[in-house]
Amino acid sequence: MIARERHREALRKLLANNPVVALVGARQIGKTTLARDLAERRAGPTHFFDLESSADRARLADPLLALAPLRGLVVLDEIQRIPDVFATLRVLADRPRRRARFLVLGSAGPDLLRQSAETLAGRVAYYELPGLSVREVSAVQMRRLWLRGGFPRSFTIRSHTASHRWRVDFVRTFLERDVPLLGMALPSVTLDRFWSMLAHYHGQVWNGSELGRAFGVSHHAVRRYLDALEATFMVRSLHNRGGPISRSDR
Repeated sequence: MIARERHREALRKLLANNPVVALVGARQIGKTTLARDLAERRAGPTHFFDLESSADRARLADPLLALAPLRGLVVLDEIQRIPDVFATLRVLADRPRRRARFLVLGSAGPDLLRQSAETLAGRVAYYELPGLSVREVSAVQMRRLWLRGGFPRSFTIRSHTASHRWRVDFVRTFLERDVPLLGMALPSVTLDRFWSMLAHYHGQVWNGSELGRAFGVSHHAVRRYLDALEATFMVRSLHNRGGPISRSDR
């Protein structure tokens, strides 16, 4: 496992000062690993709920009943699967004596951000976990990082061929499973074609009309595709005061 001390320390400080911390970032970027690393170094009990597990979702059928008695650190992984939990977290965060701190992990998406903003305003701190950096892997491995990208599994896997296979499978799973689960009604084939086309515009000024013409759709449509990729941390924007000036891609 690649040590990510800087991010672990940032999370520790946020949890010390906030009843709820939302650790967000792309799928497979290392959120769960970081949360477990943090939990192992904390004193006191830790409770993990993996909300992709039907058993753990069943445990949270009544979130208040399940979470209210817990002490220590409570980790809710893939929180976007049951966003109604945010209302319960608001109740628990407002208790006079806070018995627990809540670390919620999510692959972002509109539902996660909207629900948390509406119900946890003033109670939640956000932390976005990026991909691996040169500081974390050392300058000696810069070329490998450039070729394989910042996803920990892609970076550490045994060969470049295996890394490429992992990335191909990741993109397919993301488009066919994760995008629909996040409530985005976009055809996977269309979004895949747009994502590939967007890669050729890496580092350039955003021009939705130009991309729309090249893609055969309106600039409103390509903006919707772009928003979907950005909301799930697959694309990052650089902005000036007048709007986005550059985009990065997969």
